[in-house]
Amino acid sequence: MVDMTLYAAFLVAALALCVTPGPDMMFIVAVGGRGGPTAGVMAASGVACAMLVHAVAAALGLSALFTTLPTLYHVLRWAGAAYLLYLAVKAFRDRSVPGEDAAARGTGMRRAFWQGAITNLLNPKVILFNVAFLPQFVDPSLGHVPAQLLLLGGTLVVMGFLWDGFVGLLSGRLAGLLRRSARVNRWLNIVSGTVFTGLAVRLVVASPK
Repeated sequence: MVDMTLYAAFLVAALALCVTPGPDMMFIVAVGGRGGPTAGVMAASGVACAMLVHAVAAALGLSALFTTLPTLYHVLRWAGAAYLLYLAVKAFRDRSVPGEDAAARGTGMRRAFWQGAITNLLNPKVILFNVAFLPQFVDPSLGHVPAQLLLLGGTLVVMGFLWDGFVGLLSGRLAGLLRRSARVNRWLNIVSGTVFTGLAVRLVVASPK
């Protein structure tokens, strides 16, 4: 179904992309730093699910709409920035202390998942990336172009989750070693809020090209 030479080249390129720090990785590190290793992994899971949605959209040709409808791109960009600023405000205002009960931790894990998913879904740069990147490794002469795109997108999702999950787990464990007092906890929240704010600004000022 795919050209194995192209697929091998794709694996190399995808690996380089996965390990290169980017907005998703920074977001996962921030979430893991605030909520612990499980929260970091859940945020990575949310990002992976959103990436799968992007992959399916690219295979169906829906992602190409963003290249022909600039207004749609900008609406999604501002919505994503607004959501990141909302998360930043929550982090800056967070006065919680270590030792939450089990129910609160469970809610936090679900929140981390949805935050990761929504943040990625509202990033039009990810959509344009799929439009530009995935077709480079498709051989139209083999037919089944949507299936080829879906295979490539699915592979990228799996590779991304494995790396991002590791990063989220590691950042959560490192933060857990520091989270010994309300003061340190507060400092970690400020760092996370700063990261969210930076990602929002980056999304606003980024060019679609």
